[in-house]
Amino acid sequence: MLWRVRAGLPDRPGALAELATACGRAGVNIQTVQVFPEGGSVTDELVLQVPQDWTPRQLRELVTAAGGVAVSAVPVTTAALEDQPTRYVQAVRAIVAQPASFPDVVAHLFDADVAPSDGSEDVLEMTIGGTTTIQVRRDTPFTSVERARAGALTDLLAEVLDAQAPPAPHQPGSGDPDFVTTGAVVSALAGGKVTGRAEFTPAEGDQPWPVDLWVDPAWHRRGVGTRLLADIARAARSAGAEEIVLTAPSDTKAVLPMVLAAGMRGRIRMAGESLTVRIALADLRR
Repeated sequence: MLWRVRAGLPDRPGALAELATACGRAGVNIQTVQVFPEGGSVTDELVLQVPQDWTPRQLRELVTAAGGVAVSAVPVTTAALEDQPTRYVQAVRAIVAQPASFPDVVAHLFDADVAPSDGSEDVLEMTIGGTTTIQVRRDTPFTSVERARAGALTDLLAEVLDAQAPPAPHQPGSGDPDFVTTGAVVSALAGGKVTGRAEFTPAEGDQPWPVDLWVDPAWHRRGVGTRLLADIARAARSAGAEEIVLTAPSDTKAVLPMVLAAGMRGRIRMAGESLTVRIALADLRR
């Protein structure tokens, strides 16, 4: 049976060798090792193959007796044996191909979860463009090395989004649409025709209010979606909403740039074929 174990060890020669010797004596085979330096100590992550009848407690006691501290152990599959540099290369390729997959890609890379929680998990927070926040969390604390890697991936995502947002095409005579707010609906009107529309639906309790947003394809990349999002957010806040949520197909490429351009603080999550963005309205300028 395979287990992923993390433990703090003294940063001195022979510390890891003592753990390896203890594992060998107990019939535990070390399959992979990652070392995360942390100042005067190190965090070691090992994938161990242990006897079938071992319990997590036995495993923690083994590592603790060999000098490990803050020991955690979780069962894993053979996927944990994947080469780490290869996993990061695959993650970069996935982000470049589909930026909206970023939350799930990072969660998979760090064996974390994108779902919000009120528990005591450690949180890894990544900010894009100074406003949009993506969080992943897990029981095992994130190391400073992992946080630095996440920062590099976030920088990559920002560069990908910039590269995929060329200047808006010029359309002579089309002018700019007028934006009209009527209750729960914001409409973008050009030449008497609706070029875009956003509408919120009140939700019960402290649940986020769903927002439906649509822009005529002929008006894409002209800032219409960004303006609709900003106006519907203000309308929802005036109606009593504290948070709104947008849902779109997971392959939609315009959602992230739209939220960033609107200067809003959002939490992004991808699940299955859906991409959701939750936006807090408390800090929205009146």
